[in-house]
Amino acid sequence: MGRWKKGLIGGLSLLLLLVGSGFVYEWGASSLAKRQYPPTGKLVDVGGYRLHVDRMGQGSPTIILEAGSGETSLSWKDIPQELSQYATVVCYDRGGYAWSDEANTPRTGANIVKELHTALENEGIPGPYLLVGHSLGGMYARLFAQTYRDEVAGLVLIDARPENDARDTADIYARESVSGKPPAWVSTLLKRSGWLRLLRDPLLNGLVPKEERQTFVNVIATPNYFDAVDEEGSLTDSVEDVIREQDLGNLPVRIIARGLPQDYALSGISEEGGRQLEEIWQQGQRGMLDISDNSRLIVAEKSGHMVIHDEPELVVDVIKELLDNKDIP
Repeated sequence: MGRWKKGLIGGLSLLLLLVGSGFVYEWGASSLAKRQYPPTGKLVDVGGYRLHVDRMGQGSPTIILEAGSGETSLSWKDIPQELSQYATVVCYDRGGYAWSDEANTPRTGANIVKELHTALENEGIPGPYLLVGHSLGGMYARLFAQTYRDEVAGLVLIDARPENDARDTADIYARESVSGKPPAWVSTLLKRSGWLRLLRDPLLNGLVPKEERQTFVNVIATPNYFDAVDEEGSLTDSVEDVIREQDLGNLPVRIIARGLPQDYALSGISEEGGRQLEEIWQQGQRGMLDISDNSRLIVAEKSGHMVIHDEPELVVDVIKELLDNKDIP
């Protein structure tokens, strides 16, 4: 019995030492990463916390790039640099994402749009603005255009989430066995314990491309980030409600829809469920044509949802076409 107790105590002590070492290791590695991966842009105060804003190029209008859920200013890759030859380009990180501070307000669409507008004002980046939004970022871009209509010259929606998506797909998801992302607290624990850094390849397989995992672990994957993504997702329905049946008059709008269907099986969704979800998504893309009298649909034939990675040249061409449009100041 004495040996058993000693063995148990020794095993627990070793386990605690290993766990504690993991937390210390991650603290040191994260501190080093802050020096090795400085912000690519500037931190701009928006009322008690700072947004990371990366500005390049010059000229009017100002192109604003709004990334999707879980995506950051880095997600646009070479697109900002390409567009900076023709106009001022701004990509940024929403509160809690990448280099931006943790937000001190709930992650509602109204707060996200207001804080972006405040950052543009405080940094002296005037309109008119050409809003470019991917996925969930498309909903925020639409809300920005609705809120600051007089300052917006055009809108490009890249496989943007339609305003009726949650409502129209609820029954399908309810009957499907969906394997979603882990909750924020699990991701935070993996990060703080060092396991995400040590086992990034198996843990991020299928979630983050291999060539981007080092940057993800060192810049993006923070407790603030995991919380922000979760909170944005929980408040998506409220954004949909605000922009439903939107009317932007004659605002030039271009809608880029994916041409290749999602692989829903990766999330545990049946073939029939995936077919129905894809049909609803594609109907939603075409339904967004109704938000303006000056809208046009472009299908990215070679792209899945990440059109900005699959066909970045198409994205640039569509934006350039709008810049040359006589309706854009």
